[in-house]
Amino acid sequence: MTNNFQNPFKDIDSLKLTFNHIKIWYTAGMGFFTDAYDLLIIGYILATITDAYKYAGIKILGFTEYLFGPNADFWIGLLASSAIWTAIAGQLLFGYLGDRIGRKAIYGVEATILSLGALLSALAWNLPALIAFRMFMGFGIGGDYPISATIMSEYANVKDRGKLVALVFANQALGSIAAAVVGIVSALVLPPDIAWRVMAGIGAIPAATVIYLRRKVPETPRYSLLVKGNLQEAQKAAQILGAKLDMNKPIVAKRIGIRDFFSKYGLLLLGTAGTWFILDIAFYGTGVYSAAVLAPIFGNPFPSHITATLSLSQFQSDLAKALFLGAVPYLVGFPGYFTAVALMDKLGRKIIQLQGFSMMAIIYVIVASIAIVNSKGLISGFLIPAEIAFAIYSLSFFFIDFGPNTTTFVIPAEVYPVRYRTTGHGISAASGKLGAAITVYLFPALVSSIGIKNILIMLAIVSIIGAILTWAFVPEPKQKSLEEVAKEELEVAKTKVS
Repeated sequence: MTNNFQNPFKDIDSLKLTFNHIKIWYTAGMGFFTDAYDLLIIGYILATITDAYKYAGIKILGFTEYLFGPNADFWIGLLASSAIWTAIAGQLLFGYLGDRIGRKAIYGVEATILSLGALLSALAWNLPALIAFRMFMGFGIGGDYPISATIMSEYANVKDRGKLVALVFANQALGSIAAAVVGIVSALVLPPDIAWRVMAGIGAIPAATVIYLRRKVPETPRYSLLVKGNLQEAQKAAQILGAKLDMNKPIVAKRIGIRDFFSKYGLLLLGTAGTWFILDIAFYGTGVYSAAVLAPIFGNPFPSHITATLSLSQFQSDLAKALFLGAVPYLVGFPGYFTAVALMDKLGRKIIQLQGFSMMAIIYVIVASIAIVNSKGLISGFLIPAEIAFAIYSLSFFFIDFGPNTTTFVIPAEVYPVRYRTTGHGISAASGKLGAAITVYLFPALVSSIGIKNILIMLAIVSIIGAILTWAFVPEPKQKSLEEVAKEELEVAKTKVS
């Protein structure tokens, strides 16, 4: 923090963890539970519809004809990525609005969009309608990133801030598990035409539980005082935590234009946006091709189809197995989220991100070195026992989550000035989703052209670049106030504070 002003948020920063911190975490975290659920469940929905026809000859009117027609690749790609593209737009717009009109003004809107989009998806009458509703839902998913992260960081105490913001994000781990459980159980006990709708509709519930709570969350003390200049509102927000603002004179954050912002924070933006872009290339890249690594180990989940079209009961059993195998990487990565939470304020964000990228690169090189590929570039076996190869490969998911998947979310919520905090987070998050979208679209073509082994080498190089960007451009926010980390410039308010 520059200028010789006493930090007005000293009491908030020095608080011990309170029940209201946990309440804000729950309010913010349920959005990310839903985000993960809705982004992952589409893979299970797509598998349910396509495999039903492929292995059991079951047609779902309004859907099967698109997914097996002459333009099947187009429709599959559009369905799989539709929510990702609109999430980018949501991250940018809500990030801008969060700084422009306030965090509270729009908090709850994104949860409403999420819940409504999931419900409408379950009622879709054909594939284009499902794509349209998921695009609508994706807009809410994107909006959740900058607003929830910033509200948690601006209410948090310094000692636990990294842990609390990371816990918001760690709800993705719980959402991933929920998607797997709902997908597997639905596939096992329901016919395909009902199962996929149940999978989609359940995603409406978690976000709906926090819409009211989000609308009731007061504007953060930092935005109320430093941007709006409203001392009374800021004091009320601080009192929720049992704290008070320590002020000798009315102060606000200095206004800076967009040109000055990029001049002062441009390299920082390269660090937070660039590392998130790279992380999502690796995260979605390994997620898309997990099946190629798992297949030589666990075999074909539909073995009976080799000799006959499956009965409904046999198909349901095999589909549940296939969905479970697809969920294995997320199960392995689950402890990584909470390892990051536990160590975020001890090791620091930068160290965790550096070691995560580094371990990812090492693991990708090892797996590429021991993989045996066939003429189509697909993995047919390993030079070592398959179970050991799988264990090594699975560690990449642990270090993604105990690494940049968590820290790229936490850091942008801390390092930008209050007038650009949600904007900086929104741009960084949108960069990540852009990397995800590019990966979903380009990697299928890369498999046929260069093979999975070379893709793993490429991901190793990408991870090394992520580590370099982290080392060069990402600061360490651990145990520092937000104003100190962002080098916030404070000045006496030109008008009387409310």
